[in-house]
Amino acid sequence: MSPAAMQPIDPAAVQAELSRRTGRPLYLHLETGTGAYAALSDTKAPTITAWVRNVRVAYTRGTLTGSGPYRVGLKLDHGWVFAEGLTDWHRDDQDRLLLAGHDERGLLLVALELSPVPFSL
Repeated sequence: MSPAAMQPIDPAAVQAELSRRTGRPLYLHLETGTGAYAALSDTKAPTITAWVRNVRVAYTRGTLTGSGPYRVGLKLDHGWVFAEGLTDWHRDDQDRLLLAGHDERGLLLVALELSPVPFSL
């Protein structure tokens, strides 16, 4: 999702979306890619990337914190999922909650997405 299609995080709206999904089986996409994008403008920057897609989760608590950039924590039965540095959000026509953190140039730094159906591969 491009930053242009997303809106700045509205804390009350995002918290409502997280709360509405509590206890539901969902598919998680989580990625961070500071190194891959930094390498485009600085060839000496190391590539640092993490990417997880279509992991089934059902969280017992979803919380948005901070004053921007934001942090989301999802409490699972046996642990937590966190994403920090989130700036933008979108709920699409497939009821997917898409959260992202973009830098000042609009490059993706972190993404946390939740979907009732698997994401395409």
